[in-house]
Amino acid sequence: MEPMLATPATSPDGALRGVGDLVPGFPRGPGWAFEVKWDGVRVLADTRGAPDRPLSLRSRNDREVSAAYPELAGLAALPGAVLDGEVVLMDAGVPSFTALAERMHVRDPRRAAELAAARPVTYLLFDALALGGRSLLEEPFDERRRLLETLDLPAHVALSPVYPDADELWAVTRQHGLEGVVAKRRSSRYLPGRRSTEWVKAAHRRTRTAVVGGWREETTGSGRLGAVLLGAPDADGALRYLGRAGSGLTGAVAADLRRALEPLARTGPPFTDAVPALDRRDAHWCEATVLVDLVYLARTPTGRLRHPVVRGRRDDAAADPWETA
Repeated sequence: MEPMLATPATSPDGALRGVGDLVPGFPRGPGWAFEVKWDGVRVLADTRGAPDRPLSLRSRNDREVSAAYPELAGLAALPGAVLDGEVVLMDAGVPSFTALAERMHVRDPRRAAELAAARPVTYLLFDALALGGRSLLEEPFDERRRLLETLDLPAHVALSPVYPDADELWAVTRQHGLEGVVAKRRSSRYLPGRRSTEWVKAAHRRTRTAVVGGWREETTGSGRLGAVLLGAPDADGALRYLGRAGSGLTGAVAADLRRALEPLARTGPPFTDAVPALDRRDAHWCEATVLVDLVYLARTPTGRLRHPVVRGRRDDAAADPWETA
């Protein structure tokens, strides 16, 4: 089962917004509930399995990720449930996707246990698809939320708070460096795998998941990864060029990416449009299968990213399409 998705907020002129003031057309009023948009990894927790496997944690693209987060094993104490939430890892009181990226790909049980003991994640719970073996898909959001609040939650699991005022929450999240705000219609049903206008999101900064089609070493001659060449699939399935990103490629992030990219070498670029000569210089091309999470300022009229920063490799979601701002 896939999670329900929110629709990005737009202003009355149809343009995407989210940096600066809250979108004028963002939902407001008593018919809506407002939550923090958490900067982590979306996970569905399913406790309807067999006794020898009571808990399954699955990513947005339906990958089994239970091995990466052993500290969430206590969720198995909530039988007959399918829960929706965000796995986050706090850094100085704020969720850090970069720190979480170091946990996402761990599959060795011993290493995962070491990381969980040293720096555990938190599962911020915000919805329920089923509880006690009963489907809640047709129940309104307010009822699903009421039922969540009756649960005795295990360690490392917490309810994501709900707030009544969108503009106040927008200001607070911006002040504290959080990602943004999600509005949910209180009467909304849960629609697995669908992007609905009953849920609307707005972010303080633009983020996207992009495909790596090539990489370059640092110009210092160190041999370390210095930049990645990024793309996005368009509506016809072609891989369009988004630009080059070097910021954020330090330490564990760079080492993890290089290990993933080197076995994927190919003789030419996978992009259908031309890569500028400056970006092509000394590039190593690769099959376009590795994804990275980015933050960026904006996109140019030709679709290039402005000031992109790589936050880590990800395999829990599909690449955002070219047409997405």
